[in-house]
Amino acid sequence: MLYWAIVFFIVAVVSAIFGFGGIASASAGIAQILFFVFFVLFAIALIVRVVRK
Repeated sequence: MLYWAIVFFIVAVVSAIFGFGGIASASAGIAQILFFVFFVLFAIALIVRVVRK
């Protein structure tokens, strides 16, 4: 999932460079959502690992 967040971030940067504002903002929004979902899942995995030990 972190991979997809990075991919959408790169698409957003490239789109912004070439002047496609709508695509850039949409890709940046998707990248941000995927990053936060990844972060939450990572935090849950860490908590579960600590509780199981």
